[in-house]
Amino acid sequence: MPIRILDKKLISQIAAGEVVERPASVVKELVENALDAGAGQIAVEVRGGGTSLIRIMDNGNGIASDEVALAFERYATSKIGSVADLGSIATLGFRGEALPSIAAVAQIDILTSAAGEATGTYISVQEGKVSVRKSQARPRGTTITVRDLFRSVPARRKFLKSVSTENGHIANVVSQYALAYPGVSFALFLEGRKTLGTAGKGRLIDGIVEVYGVEIARHMLEIPENDEAQVKVTGMIGSPSVSRSGRNYLSFFINRRWVNSRLLAWAVQEAYHGLLPQRKHPVAVLAISLPPSEVDVNIHPTKSEVKFQYERQVFTAVQKAVRQTLIAQTPVPRIEEVAVGYSNPSQQVEIDWSSAAVNRGAVGQAFEVARPLTVALPVLRVLGQLMSSYVVAEGPDGLYLIDQHAAHERVVFEQVREQRSKGEIEVQGLLEPVPFEITPLQETILKSHHQELVDFGFSLEPFGDRTYLVRSVPQALSGGDWTGALRELLDSDGGADDWAEKIAISVACHSGAVRAGQSLSDEEMRALVRQLEKTVMPHTCPHGRPTLIHLSSSQLRREFGRG
Repeated sequence: MPIRILDKKLISQIAAGEVVERPASVVKELVENALDAGAGQIAVEVRGGGTSLIRIMDNGNGIASDEVALAFERYATSKIGSVADLGSIATLGFRGEALPSIAAVAQIDILTSAAGEATGTYISVQEGKVSVRKSQARPRGTTITVRDLFRSVPARRKFLKSVSTENGHIANVVSQYALAYPGVSFALFLEGRKTLGTAGKGRLIDGIVEVYGVEIARHMLEIPENDEAQVKVTGMIGSPSVSRSGRNYLSFFINRRWVNSRLLAWAVQEAYHGLLPQRKHPVAVLAISLPPSEVDVNIHPTKSEVKFQYERQVFTAVQKAVRQTLIAQTPVPRIEEVAVGYSNPSQQVEIDWSSAAVNRGAVGQAFEVARPLTVALPVLRVLGQLMSSYVVAEGPDGLYLIDQHAAHERVVFEQVREQRSKGEIEVQGLLEPVPFEITPLQETILKSHHQELVDFGFSLEPFGDRTYLVRSVPQALSGGDWTGALRELLDSDGGADDWAEKIAISVACHSGAVRAGQSLSDEEMRALVRQLEKTVMPHTCPHGRPTLIHLSSSQLRREFGRG
């Protein structure tokens, strides 16, 4: 086939394919335009999963009458004016060909009115060309209607999923921007039914209640603002008592732009290290603010990914902000006090964080807010042992049930980690060197992390083909399973994880820790509780499982009919 220049219609459809992947892409571009226009109210209506109809209505600044048709010309934009602007984009727009790209694969009608104009302007665009133009009344703002999406591109349309699946992607887009802009009122109508509505009163927790529900919202912790930081991190994160099997509950907004970022997801996951069970992920809604010149928003056609100029600085800022919030505010897990009702998500939500009760819509059922507690445990009085596994203790605010095995793991973990940080690790020499045979893969990991193992008290010397002599182990493993700890470490991923942390966890897990089913004397229980009280993070074991639960005094009174 000879080389030739493609016709303009085909070029437009190819360009549109980069921006408009599915109906949710159209919604995202148009919602971002409404936000850039200063809208305080945005309504989204969708039918047929977005292929039949997408309508976005806003009360933003509108488009001047003499610029409406120009907005559909390729490379037309109000958001940049020079090459220098590309390096410091402060709006949600630009990559910038949303309207002409959408018009290339759908029919678009737009009704808009700018401030100071006596009447609005209506135009209809078909196959990329203006077919109708007239004056029409409308309050300030814009309504854009997209019909028959991908009708002219059947190859793209046949790869779309079911109506419910496409609606799910659209709902996610609107939900994310409702979280990013709590001061904007959002309404979403899918197939004639209102599925989301936010009040736009500027409180992030309102959006979280609407998007994720009361059960998650009640466990969210607010990240305090730090005006002195160059990279500012704000938002809310879930306490360790809330976790999910996937990363779908992680929301990141860079200068209020919703993005996907492996770097940020990893920073959050690292901040929860030791607080969540394995293969569980946290809930987080984070807004990261930094100079626009330090972030490139144009690396992806749909603007869904960004590149940071100083990645390490951003990673550290996010990890530190989340970790400090968890350490300062993580509450002791406790038995839930009141069943929570769930209402229609379209109902407006009013939350009074100054009181212990929160009302949701017309349901009228109150629940008790998980008030932040300091990390330090109160002084506890040991009462006894339950099922040879749990220590029962009394505190100033109720009853505590302590998992003796998880608690001792936390104690040993912090002891070992502190010894290592001071270079004072306690070592137990073996009476005779013990041969330890490993696989080729284990040997590569051993060679990569040999020094870390030595720092913790393991002494290993080569002894023939893939065999090592173990002469000493950490003191904490002297009465435990040191071979199991060593094999676990060498069987793990040898990547760039914090191996010091990993070794400390394995040593605590395989140490001679108090086990479930082990009877303890009163003196042993008191000693364990005193040690737990002195730890930095007493509420979870190193693997993220809870060490204790709390039954409050008020719940005890209610259960016995005294409150």
